[in-house]
Amino acid sequence: MTSLWFDTAGGAATPRPPLPGDVDVDVAIVGAGYTGLWTAYYLRQADPGLRIAIVEAEQAGFGASGRNGGWCSGLLPTPLPKLAKLHGRGAAVAFQQAMIDTVDEVGRVAAAEGIDCHWAKGGTLGLARSAAQWRGARAEAELAASYGFELALLDRAKALERCGATAVHGATWSPHCAALHPLRLARGLAATVERLGVPIHEQTRVLEIMPGAGRTAVGGHRVAVRTGHGTVRAEVVVRATEGYTAGLPGHRRAVVPIYSLMVATEPLPQSFWDTAGLARRETFTDHRRLVIYGQRTADDRLAFGGRGAPYHFGSAVRPSFDIEPSVHLALRNTLVELFPALDGAKITHAWGGPLGIARDWHPSVGLDRSTGLAWAGGYVGDGVAAANLAGRTLADLITGTESPLTVLPWVNHRSPRWEPEPLRWLGINTALRTVAALDRLEGRAPS
Repeated sequence: MTSLWFDTAGGAATPRPPLPGDVDVDVAIVGAGYTGLWTAYYLRQADPGLRIAIVEAEQAGFGASGRNGGWCSGLLPTPLPKLAKLHGRGAAVAFQQAMIDTVDEVGRVAAAEGIDCHWAKGGTLGLARSAAQWRGARAEAELAASYGFELALLDRAKALERCGATAVHGATWSPHCAALHPLRLARGLAATVERLGVPIHEQTRVLEIMPGAGRTAVGGHRVAVRTGHGTVRAEVVVRATEGYTAGLPGHRRAVVPIYSLMVATEPLPQSFWDTAGLARRETFTDHRRLVIYGQRTADDRLAFGGRGAPYHFGSAVRPSFDIEPSVHLALRNTLVELFPALDGAKITHAWGGPLGIARDWHPSVGLDRSTGLAWAGGYVGDGVAAANLAGRTLADLITGTESPLTVLPWVNHRSPRWEPEPLRWLGINTALRTVAALDRLEGRAPS
């Protein structure tokens, strides 16, 4: 099956031509997902004279940017207490506020540039569907309040008004989330940056990024990006490869690709939504450890996903890994357990893809001026908004603009490398099984 987003974004797009040969630019961007596209967009706003080129192995939005759950949220993958311990309370609060503000920035640009990505800022619900989950929900609301952030705690009646799932004890609700069509956003961004004069060279796989290569007295080029179609030389190269980073030489242990899988139903009748709710297209999850996530789409389907797919030895990424029948079946069963009226409803799409996780679960963005290498990633599945913040931050770093963004605590953060194999494979897959078992033991998920 193809993804729902692919089939409702107009299907296959005509590939853009590959790199025509060797080129010299000011900034080269590796990857035409959200991070690369947003970086190009804000660089063009900051300095229209910059020569920018994007190289992409497949097509714009091919990876997680075009396949995700469609949550543009203010969530951070790193808990606030951990950020505060590492960087100080003020830095943690500033980072969280920047993420919250980013949700509206994505919506603003989509509207300004005429990108029809089915934007609906209905907030997000964290359902509590067991006693353990309700305790977790209360603790999460208290934690947010202790840092000065809004996370409402809804009792059972108010939670059911918004989402008529089974076994609901209550819920958390945050206004800082929008549901959207991720591939429409990615393709719209690609068309926008192209219109602004930034070429996107698709079907151009990067074989190696070589810092310090090709330096000349005239052009000052310091970094070379070697591809199968030629070499791009630039003052700065942005690595925007997220879940595909391990495929680059020298980056095997930098970020691991973990697969997240999704299913989508057929369009559902109004009689279903009269009970299920989500009238404002609120996104929803619950308070189990092994993440699930869902949204009501613009055409009244349920698009629903979750973790649980195995990590593949050697950080391997292959198209065959997008389908994991046992996990897709578990997602369907979880949907029916949440909404019994879906028993018998047709699942029209099942798909998946890799997201990027750093060893300390801490996203990062940065620029090493000594090598000309810039990067962003490690979003742990929260990249729809985080990539926009990364793109704005990279634009400021590259142009030498001091701003509140360039002092956020993820700037130039260096995560430790993942363990070598087979320790990486053993550790990650053992952790996945342990988390699922703990959910069942504590009543956070059905047996």
